[in-house]
Formats: sequence, C-alpha cells, structure tokens
Amino acid sequence: MNVKALLLLIWLPFAATAQGFAGLGTQIDGFSVPQPEPQFDFPADHGAHPDYRIEWWYLTANLTAADGTPYGLQWTLFRSALAPEEGAGWSAPQLWMGHAAVTTQDNHYVAERLARGGIGQAGVVADPFEAWIDDWVLEGDWNTLRMTASAPDFAYEMNLTAEGPLVFHGQDGYSVKSAAGQASYYYSQPFFAIEGVLQLPDGDIAVTGNAWLDREWSSQPLADNQTGWDWFSLSFDDGAKLMGFRLQQTDGNNFTSATWIAPDGSTTPYEDGALVATPLALNDDDVPVRWRVELPQKGVDVTVAAINEDAWMTTSVPYWEGPVTVSGSHGGTGYLEMTGYE
Repeated sequence: MNVKALLLLIWLPFAATAQGFAGLGTQIDGFSVPQPEPQFDFPADHGAHPDYRIEWWYLTANLTAADGTPYGLQWTLFRSALAPEEGAGWSAPQLWMGHAAVTTQDNHYVAERLARGGIGQAGVVADPFEAWIDDWVLEGDWNTLRMTASAPDFAYEMNLTAEGPLVFHGQDGYSVKSAAGQASYYYSQPFFAIEGVLQLPDGDIAVTGNAWLDREWSSQPLADNQTGWDWFSLSFDDGAKLMGFRLQQTDGNNFTSATWIAPDGSTTPYEDGALVATPLALNDDDVPVRWRVELPQKGVDVTVAAINEDAWMTTSVPYWEGPVTVSGSHGGTGYLEMTGYE
C-alpha cells in the first residue's frame, strides 16, 4: 500500500464523522476550546495550535492578466488532530491536508496533498513563518509572503505584500458560530497585493490582484445540527471589504455572522441575523452559484456571481470554492466557499 492510500484510510474515517465539514460538528474530548476575550500573541499565533482539533491557513486571490482576463487562486493548509496529546514521528496525532487550485472562466484546476505529522512532510513554523506540505510553501514575515504550489496540470509562484492591518472577526477574534455558543479564533489579512505567474496548459500568464488570508482554529466550531456553510469574502471597489457566512442547519434555518472592514482596516462586527444571503441560481449540480447578499446596516445589497460555475473541489473532502464578481450597491470581486452540498 502506498503512503497516499494509507493517509486516505487514516483521514477519511475521521472526515466521515462530520456533521458538516471534516468533523467540525462532532463532540470533542480533551481538546482546548476557544474562550471569549482572546489575547493573541504574534508571531506565535501565526503558527500551529496542536491542542485544538482543527486549524487552517487559507489564502484566496482574485487575479487579472494584462489583457483583463480574470483568474482565481487558492492555497490552503489544513491541520487536524486525532488526539490532544503530543507525539513524535509516525505516532504524532497531527494530520495535514493541502489544497491548491486555479480557476479560469473555462477550467478549474485542483490538486491535493495529504501528510502525517511528525515526519517533516508538512507543518507550520511561526517565526520565521513557514507553512508547507511537500514542496508547496507559504513563507515570509506576514508583511511579505512567497507562495508556491504545483500539480501535473498547473503551478504558480506568487509574491504577496500586505497593504493594511490584520483584521479580527467576531468579538476581537472570538467568532461565534451557533446559537449554542460554538466558536473559533478567527483573524484575517485581507489586504494583500499579489503578483506572480500562473503556469497553465496553454502557457505562462503573468497576473496581479488582491489576496485574502484567513487564519482560524477551534475544536468544535459547528453545532451538531449544522451541516455546512456558505462563506463570502468580498472586496469592494471603494476599498471596503466584507466577510460573511451563513451556517446551514438541519431545521432549515441559518446562523449568520459578518465583519464590515473599512478601507483603513477598522471593523464592525455583526451578529446572527444582520447578514442575509439568498441563493438566486444553481449550477447543474444544484449548488448555488449566484447569490444576493445584503447587509442593510451598511447599505450593502449586491449580487455575487461565480466566474466559473463548475469550481468544485474534487478533493477527499469535496466542496465548492471559486472567484466571484460583485455588482449592485457595490462593485468588486471576491471569493465564495460552500460546504455541505453533495
């Protein structure tokens, strides 16, 4: 049996227990739990938190070529712990999963890497910052980052420069996810300028744009009646930004949360009910790819539309992820992630 097959056998039973995505709604035992009024410690908190069960470093980018053609890019490293104790070598309880993607108007290129912690194949170091799985790397000082990924049908190397501050979601980074009080620690760097080269089957393409990096960790961020989420990161033409999510519940209702981000990086958090996200159109797989997103307190009433409706992540734990355009009360671009759809 090859190593990838072994890792799939290790990972998939854990993922199969999910009430939502990768086990996020299942009960926990022995892991740390996020608490209100967090005190973040940087650069240490850019690194891993192995006493929490689930964590990710999640970067998406809206890119444009010189001729105006739009592209989307994703680089994600997930950490999941089988147990809250430490271990060395193959006995380390950490599982790592990397996802990379490039989205064009006509194609969606996807790659996945799986690794077991403790053997050096994947990990995160806080200072100097480096996140890696095999030869995929995200590294730098969080003011400037270098990012690489490669697969048989695509590759990219990008450079990122922060042009604004870190942003903390919820109450100072304590992001509530349900009426029952499940929560995560959640902050972002949504102000990256990005440039680099996409290597696609038709040739190399120089691109520039903006990128958004999310950092989140918890042990049970979803309630057991929540099945997935619809997550929006929107960058408006006037420099403001909006993060919002809608968590799907088995009773047909949704739990919502949002963060309004002013051009200077100051934030206004909004609790359940302030954000309204309504599907307007489905793709051939019955996944919503056109939405109406409203935040009345800020005068937001926009249509969010996928540039490629078939941006399905054909990974071990499948989901939809792709770049979007924004029109209506505000123009702009963004990214949409949807989980819990079959």
